[in-house]
Amino acid sequence: MEDELDLFMDYLAVERGLSTNTLTAYSSDLRELVQFLLNQNIVTWRDVSAEHIHRYLESLGTSLSHRSKARRLAAMRSFFKYLERRGRIERNPSSGIRFPKFHAALPHVLSTLEVENLLAGPNSKTPLGQRDKAMFELLYATGLRVSELVNLQLQQVHLDPGYLVVRGKGDKERLVPMGEWAAEALKVYLEEGRRHLIRKNIQAVEVFLNSRGGKLSRQGIWKIIKHYAKLSKVKQNLTPHMLRHSFATHLLENGADLRSLQAMLGHADISTTQIYTHVARSRLKEIHKKYHPRP
Repeated sequence: MEDELDLFMDYLAVERGLSTNTLTAYSSDLRELVQFLLNQNIVTWRDVSAEHIHRYLESLGTSLSHRSKARRLAAMRSFFKYLERRGRIERNPSSGIRFPKFHAALPHVLSTLEVENLLAGPNSKTPLGQRDKAMFELLYATGLRVSELVNLQLQQVHLDPGYLVVRGKGDKERLVPMGEWAAEALKVYLEEGRRHLIRKNIQAVEVFLNSRGGKLSRQGIWKIIKHYAKLSKVKQNLTPHMLRHSFATHLLENGADLRSLQAMLGHADISTTQIYTHVARSRLKEIHKKYHPRP
């Protein structure tokens, strides 16, 4: 069973080009399934039935969220389809099993005033302040994922035309406009702040560096954002992804179309982007209730 699983992971990495995070999640979920099946005295994939899948999902109990259970089922479906196409099993035992139903929580977004206060926080006269200013402007102007930001390299930045070549999930590239404010902040950082941060013995290719001249980590960005959230008195539990949510929601509120937003965010499926239409409607209802004389 482990051999088939290893071949499947190679297939996902080489032919499907899935990200490292996705591969890790799939591997963890499916190896957990293998252990469950072995405990049920199932030693070949041909012997797995729909009843076994049901038992496995039930064994997860309430320790996992509906979303986590749905992810495990998605991993199983993909794996069994792979086995079926290659003639390793006669039928897919997971084909008739439905995803657990759950209501996705609407993403939290910042108000435009909260964004302005956050962007005004860094001291643009210091190297670290110039870095943080450029980082925040870029996150809000482009909707980058934090993983895309930390891995952004100098060769991916095109200041004069004002766009980035972003390498996202599945190693897919997309062009993202950055706007004048972000481009200007990034230019100042690259010409001034970054030169003070980088060390002569380090040939760093990443745009954003830590205080020692090395690549800035995801954890480092989280700490920086928490610091400025407290400084700017943002009441919400601010995360890097919240700036991505704010970018998307504010664009929709100001008339952007869903397809363009999908391209900028790098979503493979437009249904993922549609969540922001619900956020925009929800915010409009709140504004109406707050300001209309007869709500």
